[in-house]
Amino acid sequence: MSTYAPVPAPRAEGPLPSAWSHVARVAAALAAGMGVGRFVYTPVLPLMHTQAGLSTDAGAHLATANYVGYLLGALAGTLFPALVRSRVVLRGSFVLLICTLAAMPVTHSTTVWIALRLSAGVASALIFVVAVSSLLGHLRNHPAHMPGWGFGGVGAGIALSGLLVLALRSVADWQVAWWSSAALATALATAAWNLRPEMPVAPSTGGPETAVNPWFGALFVSYGLEGVGYIVAGTFLVAAIGQSSPGWIGSGAWVLVGLAAVPSSALWARLGRRWSRPALLSVALVIQAVGIALPALVGGVAAALVSAVLFGATFIGISTLALATGAELRFPRSVALLTAGYSVGQILGPLAVAPLLHHGYRPALLLAAAVVLAAAVAAAALRAGLPRHAVALRRSVPAEEIRAADR
Repeated sequence: MSTYAPVPAPRAEGPLPSAWSHVARVAAALAAGMGVGRFVYTPVLPLMHTQAGLSTDAGAHLATANYVGYLLGALAGTLFPALVRSRVVLRGSFVLLICTLAAMPVTHSTTVWIALRLSAGVASALIFVVAVSSLLGHLRNHPAHMPGWGFGGVGAGIALSGLLVLALRSVADWQVAWWSSAALATALATAAWNLRPEMPVAPSTGGPETAVNPWFGALFVSYGLEGVGYIVAGTFLVAAIGQSSPGWIGSGAWVLVGLAAVPSSALWARLGRRWSRPALLSVALVIQAVGIALPALVGGVAAALVSAVLFGATFIGISTLALATGAELRFPRSVALLTAGYSVGQILGPLAVAPLLHHGYRPALLLAAAVVLAAAVAAAALRAGLPRHAVALRRSVPAEEIRAADR
């Protein structure tokens, strides 16, 4: 298996307008596939509980089905690289995703809902891998903050879908919320329809094989635990806030999550040029744990809004930092392995807290915060154990290095 010899990537004199256009298309794709396709379920979930008769256990099962689908889609993109470079796959995934959103209101069958959310997860994952591979491939010689703004499309989609549900909750029901989400996903997919997938690249032969770094295990554990903890908040935060605050606060908090997420990846990437990424990863995980625990420990509107900002400002940035650290460690196929561990964590999260939901959302959020704190400890161990030169990362890892680490 070939590895990548760390050669500094050249930087463009300045971002080209065409590059920003590409960033915008990727952001629209991620907004549709992730912000709406995956995460609109969070603000719609309370409406389904009160209006569609969905139980808390069934709500957790629907979430798990979506994460299982996401893992299957991610594995498909990893095992069959041609899928990542296919415009047909991208467009077909858009169509499948929109159809699953539009079909949710036409039934009251939990079994059908599970099948639809599973299919939506597969479509979301394929959209993600195609869009991100395109983003990193076409912008590898541009400033590191530009891909960060592309990742910000996830936050934009969360904010837009949250605003949509917030506007509809007092004038329409859960069915209209799903149909409107399908319309929003259609608009975003139309904006991303002509996105150019990644072109095939020749494998790197420019450097000798490097030894496997044993500290990758600490990173893998940290990122897998983050998958468990973050997804509990990502699924149940709105419903939890809604139990102790006015009804509109839950959806409003989810909008804040999206708005805070939009610039977060670019900002964390900039910080990674000055401080070690494992240290930043530990800090981001602690901040996120505080944000998750806050509404469980302190009631009221202020706590809910602060929680939303802290959560939104970290969950995408943590992914950016973890993937960049894995690439820096030169572990073979680091991106694929980290993504798989993260996806498994997302599946386990709702299952782990499902028995606690009978006692409300407070125990589930506290458990999620504890798991994220454990992830921070693992990241701190990585920071303390690595040699000084391996953590003194004063620049962003070029996208080409991240791509090479996944080969």
